[in-house]
This record gives sequence, C-alpha cells and structure tokens, in this order.
Amino acid sequence: MRLVYAREMQALDRFTIEEVGVPAEVLMENAGRGVAELILECFPGEARRGVLILCGPGNNGGDGLVVARHLHQRGLPVKVVLLAPEEKYRGESASNLRVVKYLGLPLEKALSEEEVEALRPALAGAGLVVDAIFGTGLSRDLSGRFARTVELLHESGRPVVAVDMPSGLSADTGRPLGVAVRATLTATMALPKVGQVIYPGREYVGELRVVDIGMPGKVIREKAPPREYLDRDWAARVLKPRSPDTHKGTYGHVLILAGSRGKTGAAVLAALGALRVGAGLVTLAAAGSLQPLLAGYLPEVLTLGLSPETPDQELAPAAAESILETAGRMRAAVLGPGFGLSEEARSLSRRLAVELPCPAVLDADALTALSGRLESLREAPAPRVLTPHPGEMVRLLAQPKDKIQADRLAAAREAARLSGQVVVLKGAATVVAAPDGREAVNSSGNPGMAQGGMGDVLSGMIGALLAQGYEPFEAACLGVFLHGASADDLARRRGPFGFTASEVAENLPRVVRELTFHAGRL
Repeated sequence: MRLVYAREMQALDRFTIEEVGVPAEVLMENAGRGVAELILECFPGEARRGVLILCGPGNNGGDGLVVARHLHQRGLPVKVVLLAPEEKYRGESASNLRVVKYLGLPLEKALSEEEVEALRPALAGAGLVVDAIFGTGLSRDLSGRFARTVELLHESGRPVVAVDMPSGLSADTGRPLGVAVRATLTATMALPKVGQVIYPGREYVGELRVVDIGMPGKVIREKAPPREYLDRDWAARVLKPRSPDTHKGTYGHVLILAGSRGKTGAAVLAALGALRVGAGLVTLAAAGSLQPLLAGYLPEVLTLGLSPETPDQELAPAAAESILETAGRMRAAVLGPGFGLSEEARSLSRRLAVELPCPAVLDADALTALSGRLESLREAPAPRVLTPHPGEMVRLLAQPKDKIQADRLAAAREAARLSGQVVVLKGAATVVAAPDGREAVNSSGNPGMAQGGMGDVLSGMIGALLAQGYEPFEAACLGVFLHGASADDLARRRGPFGFTASEVAENLPRVVRELTFHAGRL
C-alpha cells in the first residue's frame, strides 16, 4: 500500500477533483459514510450509548458532519459540537452543516475555553467520541480551545475514533504539534500517511483503518509517490513462487564475510538468516584460524579460511585479492557482521565495500569503516544495500542522533543520495530508501527484537534475497518485513520478549509458509 505525506495527499485530492472529475462532495460523502460504517463495525455497543462528534473548521469537520448524519439515520444517539463559528464552514462542509441542522441533530458550539470546559458532562456521558477537529493539513501547534478539547478528551477516558488523522498529530513526522489526540482507531482517507506508521505517530493512531473514498485506483497507481507501506499484502505479492524444477544453484550462492575473535556468533547468525530465507548455498569466510570453529556451528554452511590475519583474528588488507576473486563467483555477498574494527580490518572493509564485484549487503563493522565516506560507494561495480542502526547512521552522515531520529525517512533518503545505494535504517518502523526515490516503511516488528544479533540475521536474509534474484530495493524491503514478521509470530506464540535472534531466523520458514497461503499459492 502506498504511503503519502500531507502535501502529496492534497495533490491527489486536487487531481481527482479537477482532472478526473470526481466531485469534492462525493469524496466527502464517501469519507464520512466510511467512518460511520467503521464505527458500526468496531464499536456497536459504545455507539448505542451515544456518539459525541467534535467538528473543527475545514474538510475534517465536514467529514465529521457526514458521520453524524449517517449514524443518526441508523437510529443512533448523536450530538455534534462545533469548535469553530458557522461562517468558518465553507463549501462541502457548509452544505453538510445545513443538512445536520435541517435534520434537527443536537448541535452545540464551543468557541471558547470556557465553553469547552462545559463539554465535560457530554464527554463523560458519551459511549464514543469522534475526533473530526483537524486532519492532515495541520502544521501549527494546537492552542487555546483546541488544545483544551484534546486534554479533556484524554481525561474523559472515552474511546476515540479519529477522522483521517488524530488532531494535533503531524501527518508527515508523526510528532505531536503541542498536544495530540490519542485515538482508539484512526480512519484515514484513501491512503495511510507517513506520520501514522512511524513513531511516535503509531502510538497515537491506535488501530489504523483505510477508508475507500472513491479515489480511482488508476490515480493512486500513476500519481501517488513510490513509497510503500510494507505489510502482509505487499509481501505476499512480492514473494516469488518456486518452481518444482529447480535446484540449489537456482537460488544463488551467498558469500558472508564476517566474524573475528569474540564475534563469531555474528557470522553464524548472518549465515543462518541466509539459509532460512532460502539461499541455495552459503559460504562463510573468515580468518583461517577461525575456520574450524565456524565449521562446527552449521553443517549446511560452507566455510572458507582466509589469510593473512591479524593477532585478533581479523583479516588483514592483503586478503583482498583472494576475497575479490572468490566473490566473482557469487551471486551476492554480506560484509561486516563481527568483521573487526582494527585499522587493518577497516582498511580491508573499505576496499571490499567499493570493489566487491557482486551485489552486497554492508552491515555493522563495514558501515563503521565507511563513516564519512558514503560517496565512495558510487564507484561500486554492483549494487549495495546498507543496513545501519541509528548509531551507525550518526557516523555515516555526521549528524546528531536526535536529528536522525526526528525524521528517519529523511535520514535514509540522504544516505541513499550520497551513496547512490539502497539504505535500510533499522529501528522501530524500519525505513528503506533507494537513490531513485523509492521509499518504504515497515509495519512488522516488536520490542522483543531489542536484542543482540537481530541485525546480523537481517543482513544474511537480505544477502540471500539478492542471491535469489530480487532487485536490491525489493530484497531490502522483503527482508525487513519477513524479519519483523517472524519476530511478531514468536511474540504471539512465545511471549512479548525473550526470544533470540537465532529463533527469529529458525522461524522464517513458518512465516514464508503463511505468506504463501495468503497469496493463494498453497
């Protein structure tokens, strides 16, 4: 499903109205009716006890007036509160206000903080509150009566259905503009907004449901930006079916360059991730002195001992030629998990990051070695996928962590621009950006993944997907979704935390099976 910023949604609305010819009145009617249907589906008992609808100025308030009419026509007790003078309701909103007044729905005005305070009894007596105060267009902090309304709404403890966007929440950054409504359910129009699916926005929207407002699918396909929300439907579409007439060579050979003294687990986890997401062959390459140890972990993994090595069992720069020769026979490579941070290992990482002849995932120590050198990756002969966590992104971009976390998509976008490569910025709601403008936000994953080794598994998974022929952006997105989905499945079956990175890897075939069922292939 596509994701949009506020300005992009407004452009889609304008195109639909002005160029396609769908009247604005029809879009508002469909929006309000869709929200009313969701209320009847999700909150039937609460709605029978009474629905209080808070309407601000603008189209969001107009949507709320349509909701009021449809619920009234279904026989539910409804009360409308206008938080703006009547003259502020224009166009379609004014038309729907006239209808509400004609039908004789209870209508109250709260145009001052004192009048807002008087809403306490109505809030306390409502079974459900509809937030139709402000939508996606809000760009300033809530203040005055609007801020006080939000505060009273929180104090009431009533379940809240937000129309399009919880009032006070930025549709672009997911950050509260002063104060913001914490909704039980958000019914968003046509497409989800970026601020609804990244943090902290996810904590404000509650359950997110998309309302079909009648925007033609062709408009979305052709005019919406290439930014995806990675969910189960998307993954089921992208996951490639396997023909019975295949063999291990069909699914690629992955070279994993990882591991050093005390960090062999990172190498093994990357190899396990690659195997469990379906690589045909995996070769784990490290310092020759570590080969016997690595060979004892996973019998399915081939091992390659390399030299020369440092006293800390890290590979030295002179190993580059043999590595590059080996990589020339591979479909993909993974460089970095536990590779080492000595100056010798960093020097080797920097060279390999640029010169590996096959598509490659750059993770962990390889990213640290590239700090401040992202532009060098523009010279790489094959695609790269970078998988930094926020701390690594700080070093790559030389930007404060607060700035990176304040707009994670912007940070990934900048790293993709500088490097000319696909960038995965890990964390809650992992984001992916490609240099051609494609972007994605992941829906899967949970706090139980806050444990060492998870990123190593992910790097191996993405490497394996590259080896299976997925193009880099697609491989990164599918790897990110499957990784989080496996952890979500474990959280449901085992508990919210305490599962390990290796268990996430081991659980991947189960998740792939469920996706295959979802796609109707089994």
